[in-house]
Amino acid sequence: QLGRARQVFDYLGSVRADPLASPAQKRGWILAVPELADLSSDTIDALLSLSAASWNRVQQEALSVIDQVMRSEIREGHLDEALEEVPARVSLDLSDEESAVAVALAQHFVVPNSFLDPIATAEAKTRAREEVPAAIRTFESGQIIVREGERVTALDIEALDQLGLRQPQVRWQDFVGPGLVAVLETVLLGLYLARFRPEVLWEWQQSLLLLLLLSSTIALAGLMLRGGLVLRYLAPLPMLALVATATLGQPTGVAAAVFVGITAGMLGDKPMELVAYVTFGGLVAGLTLGPVKRIGALFRSGLFVALANLLVIAAFWLPQEHFQPGDLVAAVLSGAINGGVSSSLALGLLFVIGPLFDITTTMRLIELSRPDHPLLQRLLREAPATYHHSLMVANLAEQAAERIGADALLTRVGAYYHDVGKIVRPYFFTENQVEGLNPHDSLDPRTSAEVIIGHVRDGLELARKYRLPSRVRAFIPEHHGTARIGFFYHKAVRMAGGDPSQVDESAYRHIGPKPQSRETALVMLADGCEAAVRSARPTSAEEIAEIVGRIIDSRVADGQLDECDLTLHDLAVVRETFISTLKGVFHPRIKYPEPVRDEKSAPAAEQEGEQVAHDRDSS
Repeated sequence: QLGRARQVFDYLGSVRADPLASPAQKRGWILAVPELADLSSDTIDALLSLSAASWNRVQQEALSVIDQVMRSEIREGHLDEALEEVPARVSLDLSDEESAVAVALAQHFVVPNSFLDPIATAEAKTRAREEVPAAIRTFESGQIIVREGERVTALDIEALDQLGLRQPQVRWQDFVGPGLVAVLETVLLGLYLARFRPEVLWEWQQSLLLLLLLSSTIALAGLMLRGGLVLRYLAPLPMLALVATATLGQPTGVAAAVFVGITAGMLGDKPMELVAYVTFGGLVAGLTLGPVKRIGALFRSGLFVALANLLVIAAFWLPQEHFQPGDLVAAVLSGAINGGVSSSLALGLLFVIGPLFDITTTMRLIELSRPDHPLLQRLLREAPATYHHSLMVANLAEQAAERIGADALLTRVGAYYHDVGKIVRPYFFTENQVEGLNPHDSLDPRTSAEVIIGHVRDGLELARKYRLPSRVRAFIPEHHGTARIGFFYHKAVRMAGGDPSQVDESAYRHIGPKPQSRETALVMLADGCEAAVRSARPTSAEEIAEIVGRIIDSRVADGQLDECDLTLHDLAVVRETFISTLKGVFHPRIKYPEPVRDEKSAPAAEQEGEQVAHDRDSS
C-alpha cells in the first residue's frame, strides 16, 4: 500500500508541475485516480496551491503516517477506528493547510490488512477443543444434581439437559406464527378442493381418508425430521402423495404434497431445505403416477422421487464450502432409498384403504377382475351361461369406454358383476334354460316380472355379502335402470284383452335408479345389445347394425340415459363400437355340405369332418 501511495504522489507532483494545464484539467486528472475519486474540492485546491517545499513536506509526512498506521492490525470491521488515528499521527511542524492535505491523502491509502480465514479459524477451534480435557461427571440414581435455592451453573444445566430433567419454557408466542400458517394452508387446501375435487370434501369417506393421511404424515414428519441426518432424508413423506393420488385423484395428491411440504418447513432445523425436499418429492410422486394398473407404476414413481431427492440434496449441499463427505454420502443414500420405501408403503396402504373406506382403487378393481374371485366362481358354476354373457358384455362395454374416455377398467369389472343376482334363480333366465323347459310358462306375467326384477335385489345382497365396492355395486341396479320388462308386460296386456289401462305398468319396471355414470350406462347398452343380437342370430352386418341402433334408440326414448353425462357424440361412438365388435363375434357361419361317404373316401371325409369341427370350435 505504501508503494502505491508513492506512485500516486509522484503522479500528483507531475500534475502540479504541468504549466499548460488549467486548474479544471488538473482537478479532473486528480479525481481520475481510483484512490482519490472522492477527494474533496477544498483538499484538491489546497494541494494545487501548495509551494514546492510545502508539497515535499506533505508527501513525506503522508507516507510516514501511512506506514505507521498500516503496521498495525486493521480488521475489516474496524477501519473507521484506524482512520480516526491518522490526524493524531501527523507532525505538529506542518501548517494547518499542509496538515489537512496530508491527513486527507493518508486516509485514502489506509485499508484493512487483517482478514478472517474460516478454514484456519475452524481448524484452530478444533485444535483448541481437542486440547481441552473432557470434564466427565457421573450421577448415580437418586443423586441430587442441584438443590432449591442454590446457584445453577452451566454444568448443572448441561447435566439436567442430558438427563432430560429440564423442560424448556413454552411461550404462547412461539405458536402464533406456525398456527397462522397452518390455518392459512388449511383454508387454501379447502378452497382448492372445493374448486377442483369437491367430492373429496362432501363424501365423508374421502374427507376422512384425506384427514387421516394428512395427520398421520405430519406426525411421521414431526418424528423423523427432528431426528438425525439419515432419518431426515429417509422420511417416506412422498407416500402421502402416492396414496392420495391413487385413491382421491391427482389434484388431491398434488395439493396434499404442497400442504405437507410447507408444514415440514416448520418442523425441522433447515426450513428452506426441508420445504424443497418434501414438496418436490411429493409433487414428483403425484405428477408421475398415472393409473395404477400395474404395481410397477408405483415403483416407477418411486424412482422419479429418488431422482428428485438427489437433485434437491445436490442443490443445497454442493454450494456449501464446508461439509463432511460422510454426511453427504449418508444424505444421498437416504434420499435414494426414500423413493423405494415410499412406494412400498403406499402399495401396502392401497390394499387396506380400498375395503376400509369403500374407495374403488385401481388395485381393488384389478383384484376383483381376477377369474378366481369367489363370487365369479359361483356365477361360473351356478349360472354358466350368465357368466359367459357377462364376459361378452364386459368386452363390449370396455371397448366403448376406451373410445369415449370413460373408466374402462371400472366398466369391465362392473360388467362382470352386473348379473350376479341370477345365481339365486338361474333357470328363470333365458340363457340358462334347457331348450323346451321354461318355468315362466306356468307363471302369470306379474309373478314372472317379479322374479326378473328380484335378481337385482338378490345381486345387491350378494354384492354386500362379498363386500364389493359401492361403485361396482352400482352396476347391478343401474344397468337396468327403470326399464320396462316388455315381454311380460305385453303378455299381461294381451291377457287383459288388449287394454293397457287394466295393467299396472309400474309392476313391470325395474326398481332403478337410472344410470348415474357413463360406465353404468355403457353396461346397460352393452347388456341389451348383446342379448338382442345373440337372441336374433343375425345373418348380416346390416341386421346387427339395425338391432344395435334399435336398442340404443329405445333406451334414449325411454329416458334411461337422462341422469348420466353421455353425449350424443358419445352415443354415436358407442353405436359404431358395438356394431364393429358384435360383427366380429356374431359373424355368419358357412354351412358345410354333408360329405359323401364310401369306403374309399371315408378316411378323407373323416379328416374333413374333423377340420370342420375345428373351424366351428375356433369360430
